[in-house]
Amino acid sequence: MIALLLALGSSLAYGCADFLGGLGARKAHVLRTVLVAAPASLAVELLLWPFLGASFDTAALGWGAASGVASAAAFALLYRTLAIGPMNVLSPVTALVSAALPVAVGLVQGEHLGTAGLIGLPLALAAVVLVSAGHGAGSARPSRTALLLALGAGTAVALQLVCLHQAPADSGVAPLIVGRAVSSAVTLAAAGLLRRRLGTERPAYAVSAAAGVLDSLANLLFLLAARSGDLTVVAVITALYPAGTVLLARGLLAERIHRGQLLGLGTAAVAVGLLALA
Repeated sequence: MIALLLALGSSLAYGCADFLGGLGARKAHVLRTVLVAAPASLAVELLLWPFLGASFDTAALGWGAASGVASAAAFALLYRTLAIGPMNVLSPVTALVSAALPVAVGLVQGEHLGTAGLIGLPLALAAVVLVSAGHGAGSARPSRTALLLALGAGTAVALQLVCLHQAPADSGVAPLIVGRAVSSAVTLAAAGLLRRRLGTERPAYAVSAAAGVLDSLANLLFLLAARSGDLTVVAVITALYPAGTVLLARGLLAERIHRGQLLGLGTAAVAVGLLALA
């Protein structure tokens, strides 16, 4: 239950972070948004260091750095995807891939689910698809570019989560600190190389920083959940983050929630209950 609650908190934080990141990327180049979000995330993790501890051994450094590279890619690809079209019409590819790959890794590593889990897991994956998919008609249909970006973003998010899970359980927040430092460095290098393409628009500093803080909180909650539960369950619950994005887009941007998405929200509630029993 603790792992499940932590995963739900991570999912909510990711959904809020993605919503704010998408808003920020609409005002300026996505890299300008990430340049604000990534350092804000790093600052939060450094503040957590004295309270949660950190052990910078070889494994923590290696897996943390790998998660940082994946995080940098996920930041840019996901925020760019969110900026292209209506947030409640994003392709379910991102969320589905971000759930399916860690689930596959968990099963390969020998994790097992009971009867309730075997029913709840596919239901949760179906909920991910339903919640993150919008109405397919007319202007709501995602472009090919958006689909490709979503596929890349989902893969990057999945790799980030898997790498964090592989870090030693006694390493504290070291993987998060290393990962965020690496992702910030990668982002800074990319911005330097592409500085002529970044435009002159200033990013929404407060919104972008808030997205980074929430992303850091989401990573921490996922890390704690993965250390206290099975990756197969934690990953798929975390991947329900589009629900938070969709609800915020409905409340703040007046974007419609379609019947399929409402069905997805209900399916997610049933799936979470079954996984709790598992």
